[in-house]
Amino acid sequence: MTKRSDIGPGMSPDDEHYIGYMMTDVARLLRTVFERRVRSLGLTRAQWVVIARLHRRPGLNQSEVADLLEIEKASAGRLIDRMETKGWLERRADPGDRRVNRLHLTAEAERMHALIWPLAEATVDEALSGLSSAERKTMTTLMRRVKAKLVALSDSDPVLDDISDDNNETVPASAAAAIDAG
Repeated sequence: MTKRSDIGPGMSPDDEHYIGYMMTDVARLLRTVFERRVRSLGLTRAQWVVIARLHRRPGLNQSEVADLLEIEKASAGRLIDRMETKGWLERRADPGDRRVNRLHLTAEAERMHALIWPLAEATVDEALSGLSSAERKTMTTLMRRVKAKLVALSDSDPVLDDISDDNNETVPASAAAAIDAG
């Protein structure tokens, strides 16, 4: 529970500068700016999220994609079908369970990812352009700590288990959700 002393002097949770609101707003704004840029490539948010996640973690199944996007499995299936039709995904039978298909990016989707990543980097760099290098490092350190705490609090949630970088270090959840392109 947030205590008044944790919010800042004279602030209340109703204040627009309440840290919880600011974190949500920053994540939303970062995602919005990035989505506008990615739209020029002809990608929807759901498509770029799937491409980015499968680039980092090949072999997700339909249920995991649904959980990642917070949509129903049937909706995820339709999205996967459309992405497969566009030549971005291929389904491979799970060697341990032939009823399950594992999703993998095609060479075309990997090329698309190579276009997405510079847009993601530029968006984050522009968003943080008002911060010094030391401030960016401090922000990253603090975000990692906050994220680690949140992951620990929600360790039974399989969707959140996957929001980590390739070295099993935590990364800012807002960045992972907003631009998860790396």
